[in-house]
Amino acid sequence: MSGVMKRMGMIFRAKANKALDRAEDPRETLDYSYQKQLELLQKVRRGVADVATSRKRLELQLGQLQSQSSKLEDQGRKALALGREDLAREALSRRAALQQQVTDLETQHQTLQGEEEKLTLAAQRLQAKVDAFRTKKETIKATYTAAQAQTRIGEAFSGISEEMGDVGMAIQRAEDKTAQLQARAGAIDELLASGALDDSSGLAKDDIQSELDRLSGGTDVELELQRMKSELAGGSASSQQALEGGQEQGQPSQQPQDTPRFDKQ
Repeated sequence: MSGVMKRMGMIFRAKANKALDRAEDPRETLDYSYQKQLELLQKVRRGVADVATSRKRLELQLGQLQSQSSKLEDQGRKALALGREDLAREALSRRAALQQQVTDLETQHQTLQGEEEKLTLAAQRLQAKVDAFRTKKETIKATYTAAQAQTRIGEAFSGISEEMGDVGMAIQRAEDKTAQLQARAGAIDELLASGALDDSSGLAKDDIQSELDRLSGGTDVELELQRMKSELAGGSASSQQALEGGQEQGQPSQQPQDTPRFDKQ
């Protein structure tokens, strides 16, 4: 049971990985990575600003403590000048306590200043890295877009793309159906000509009758042609005889006759 569950888990992860890989767009991934780098750079800059603010606050506190220390020193001198050694001792004691605070604050100031310098350098390096990544990102995106367009154009020309494949399949189906219909029509014509198929209209003839009709039709044409030739030949002979007979009967009529004369009265 455990082995089956592990196998199912592996199959599920493999299919999920394949689906994610198919759905992943490198350009979107690059933009997301660039956005994360910008967020990291913004955090580093905020850190630098926070450290600089703390350093500045320490510098203000140091200034105040040094001012108080100088004031206590002046007060001790004045008290000692006035013969108040006790007041001078108290002033110097307070000044010593303030001086200890000043020393601690100076140590913290140096630490913060070192951290600020490190963060500033890190921010500068990260800024350069982000700028370089942005340039590379845009180059990769442009190259990917060009390669994608070139691939689609090549697929369109070769007819292996999904859209062109559908068009090619439609054309192939149309050609197959056309060839099938042509073959069926030719087969039906051959069967009708051979008499293998009966004509329900009753007008179809068998092959013997068709051949007899063809031969009789040719004979009728020949007979009609001979008749027309005979008529033409007979008509020509009759015309020739009529012409010759007319010439023989017309010769006496050619004798001159006396023309009657009319006398004038």
